Amino acid sequence: MSSLTMRPCGDFRTSYKQDNTIFETKTIKNMAIIAIAFLCAAPYLVDAYYLSLFIQISYLGIAALGLNILVGYTGQISLGHGAFFGFGAFASAWLNISFGIPVLFCIPLAGFLTMGVGMIFGLPASRIKGLYLAIATLAAQFILEDFFARADWFSGGSAGSSAEPISIFGFAFNTDESFFYIALFALVFMYVWGCNLMRSREGRAFIAVRDHYLSAEIMGIKLNKYRLLSFGISSFYAGIGGALYAHYLGYVSAEGFTLFMSIQFLAMIIIGGLGSVKGTLMGVVFMVFLPEALAGGVGLMKMTEWGNIPMVIDGLAYIKEMAIGLVIILFLIFEPEGMAHRWAQIKNYWKFYPFSY
Repeated sequence: MSSLTMRPCGDFRTSYKQDNTIFETKTIKNMAIIAIAFLCAAPYLVDAYYLSLFIQISYLGIAALGLNILVGYTGQISLGHGAFFGFGAFASAWLNISFGIPVLFCIPLAGFLTMGVGMIFGLPASRIKGLYLAIATLAAQFILEDFFARADWFSGGSAGSSAEPISIFGFAFNTDESFFYIALFALVFMYVWGCNLMRSREGRAFIAVRDHYLSAEIMGIKLNKYRLLSFGISSFYAGIGGALYAHYLGYVSAEGFTLFMSIQFLAMIIIGGLGSVKGTLMGVVFMVFLPEALAGGVGLMKMTEWGNIPMVIDGLAYIKEMAIGLVIILFLIFEPEGMAHRWAQIKNYWKFYPFSY
């Protein structure tokens, strides 16, 4: 029986390069370009609240993609991604304040600094796996948290650190409307780079290490090298996302980069789909809008008779934290391959032919 496909009849691929394109068809590519062009007009169409949600999706999406490269594509695990996200935020602010480097250059430099820190922690982690790897990355989370609290010269200690807005040729991107374009450019650039990385030799090596590390080693793939490289790339993405976060808010504090943030990043890639670039973005969108939906539901609950019961009122205060754990459990049970897999099944079931040409 022939398998369902989104390729139109007569679309033959005669080379590996043609078979490994980012966009499966020209229509999908054109629709992506149109969607980006439409997003460029968003500051003139929607209010600042929705722009702030998109900016949040952008910097969290960049960091989450780095974690998916490590977990979904390489088969490693990390419980310290939130700390690397925070290191990137503090590093960019520190470079700007201490050395006077323009913010536009501090962001990539912060990514490289975070990459270096991630590879330091990745050196021992690249030689272990499973539960021991999870414990090692958890140790990195607590070590960096303590560093943020004590290193006044770097993070400002308990007082936190200020972060200047991005400025290009004297124009400061200090509003949601202006910063939106920085966030959109960074999101598109980092995701296109991530897609190209997965099509490269290194990306195929990551997948080989994930699928069967013994077979990969027999084929000549150096396990330690690519595991360490995946830690570095994952940390680089986290550092870029953290730097954007810092210069968007204008202030960073160590209290925001806890283990809970690392769990949130894991939830994003589990919900979206491990080993999927587009699934990462789906999971981030889901996790960003989940608190908004819960807030609306809590507001409706308070308008009912049940909302006046003390026990219910106390429970509503923790419903957001409970919902994240519940959503992870439900997805692991009913949709372990994530939203990206479900979307592919929906497309195949309904045969979205307009998207195939």
